[in-house]
Amino acid sequence: MGILDGKTVLVTGVLTDDSLAWHAARHAQAEGAEVVLTGFGRGMSITRRTARKLEREPGVLELDVTDPSQPAAAAEAVRARYGRLDGLLHSIAFAPASILGSGMLSAEWPDVATALEVSAFSLKVLAAAFVPLLEQDGGGSIVGLDFDASVAWPAYDWMGVAKAALESLARYLARDLGPRGIRVNLVAAGPIRSVAAKSIPGFSRFEDAWDERAPLGWDVVADGDAVGRACAALLSDLFSRTTGEIVHVDGGYHAVGA
Repeated sequence: MGILDGKTVLVTGVLTDDSLAWHAARHAQAEGAEVVLTGFGRGMSITRRTARKLEREPGVLELDVTDPSQPAAAAEAVRARYGRLDGLLHSIAFAPASILGSGMLSAEWPDVATALEVSAFSLKVLAAAFVPLLEQDGGGSIVGLDFDASVAWPAYDWMGVAKAALESLARYLARDLGPRGIRVNLVAAGPIRSVAAKSIPGFSRFEDAWDERAPLGWDVVADGDAVGRACAALLSDLFSRTTGEIVHVDGGYHAVGA
C-alpha cells in the first residue's frame, strides 16, 4: 500500500519532466494517488505531452490563476469527474525578466504586481476554489513549492519578495484552514536546473554555492526527485498534525553559514 492510496491529488505547474511539479506528480502516483494536472494557454499542449511520460497518464484541466472564472470551473470539473480532492500542489511562479537580475530600484509596479499575483496570491486563489472539496471528507493538504525567502539572493530580486509573500500567506492560510481540517505547508527546494531556473540571470551562481556548502551535497539536475518525495509525504496523512511549516529539501544548505 502507498501513503496516498485512495486519494486524489491536483498538481499545478507541470510543464516539462524536469519540473519539480512533475517529480511530485510521479511520486504521488507511485504512492497510489489519482493525479490530476493543470495547464493553461499555449502551455496546455506541452503539459498534455509531458503527462504521457507519467506511469499512468493523468487528466489535464485548464487553470489560469489570473482568470477569475477558471479556478471555480476547474474545481467543478474535479468534483464532477473524481468526486473528491485530498491534496493540492501549488507550483506556480512567474516574474517578468525586467525585475530579475537588475536590482530592486528599477522595477515598475505593473511588473511587480504580476510577480506577486502569479507567484503568491495564486495560493489564495487555489485555496478559495478548492477548499470546499478538500474539506468534504474531513480535510486535506495544500503544499506549495518555495525557494527560501529568509535571505536576499543574487539576481532573484522581486521574485524573492514574491516568495516571502508566499511564505507569509501560507502561515495565514494554515491559521484559517486548520479548523477545517486542511493543512498548508511549503517545501523550500534547492536549485534545480529546470525551464523555470533558466529564466533566473546567473543561475550558475546558485549551482556553485550549493555544490560547495550543502552538507548532504546537491545535484541541480537529479535532486528534483528528493523534492518530489517530500511533496508526496506532505500530501499524505503522515504529517497529519503539521501545518504552517516550511520543509527544506536543499541538502542542508539553509542550516550552515560560510
